[in-house]
Amino acid sequence: MDFSSMLSNLGFLTEGLLLINWKIAVMWLIGGILIFLAIKYKMEPTLLLPLGFGTVLVNIPLSGAIGEHGVLSTLFDAGIANELFPLLLFIGIGAMIDFTPVLANPKLMLFGAAAQFGIFFTFCMASMFFKTNDAASIAIIGAADGPTAIVVSQRLNSSYQGAIMVAAYSYMALVPMIQPPVIKAITTKKERLIRMPYADKQVSKLTKILFPIIITVIAGVVAPDSVALVGFLMFGNLIRECGVLDSLSETAQKVLANLITIFLGITIASQMQADKFLNLNTILILCLGLVAFIFDTVGGVLFAKLYNIFAKTKINPMIGAAGISAFPMSGRVVHKMGLAEDPQNFLLMHSIGVNVSGQIASVIAGGLILNFFG
Repeated sequence: MDFSSMLSNLGFLTEGLLLINWKIAVMWLIGGILIFLAIKYKMEPTLLLPLGFGTVLVNIPLSGAIGEHGVLSTLFDAGIANELFPLLLFIGIGAMIDFTPVLANPKLMLFGAAAQFGIFFTFCMASMFFKTNDAASIAIIGAADGPTAIVVSQRLNSSYQGAIMVAAYSYMALVPMIQPPVIKAITTKKERLIRMPYADKQVSKLTKILFPIIITVIAGVVAPDSVALVGFLMFGNLIRECGVLDSLSETAQKVLANLITIFLGITIASQMQADKFLNLNTILILCLGLVAFIFDTVGGVLFAKLYNIFAKTKINPMIGAAGISAFPMSGRVVHKMGLAEDPQNFLLMHSIGVNVSGQIASVIAGGLILNFFG
């Protein structure tokens, strides 16, 4: 091999190194932070770890993971662009959810609905900066539901799908950091100390079987575009409750949900390329996403406080914050806050009941957004 050939090969080997710039370095840092949060603080590790590692992967200069023949681009087209991964994940989520607390105390569904306030508040704010379809897609970050955010932004053909997906999933993982200070800011010590004894009311098996079917029909009539979202969620729950598909239910809850979550995390990272991600619009979307989560929390808590004005039996207004769809993180956050105020105040069943009702409400809200702007 002559000297000129050696120089040519050396140039090829160093080409990627010469393409590294500050944007790529920032994206590596972001990826590292996500990995750190996943491992050190165990913040949704099945989601944040693949998302963080994928962010590093796609921002390596000349990365073969993206592009026409890149595996992540192929996975994105095969599983996210056609909404397959989000819908399959909904089957797993549905199989995890026990609607018994809601069926035993149906008024909890009101708080799940109230906690969607952030979606519509954020839409009004986003409309000042973005086109209607983009504003609606950004607002759905407030659903606190990654699959719903993916489906809505895809169907509305938003120009900012990558930033919306990343914001939705990142804030879901950060719920334990976002919600507590907001809840404390709008509640008093006396309100946070309100005890809510849990009466274990029996719910018949027939009721549990009919519930997902009835919800699917009602949601389909009210918001036809939500049929796939609600339908897959409720199908997963029907698998759980029917009593004849226990092995399938266990597979959906564990194997399917975990596998699809891993694929989602690393595939969404394909949209976190430095040139696409590091711009003012992305920063604005991340800020609006945070606003959506905050006002979801505010809406749920304030509705609970309003309810207490007229109710004979007072409820702990913190459970209203669990109405966001981040299941079961938000329910656990409220329960832990209750125990921190009073070690004998067990809010878990109430907060989880509101949390699962928020799961339904967020999907219906996504369907309504599609009906209005699709």
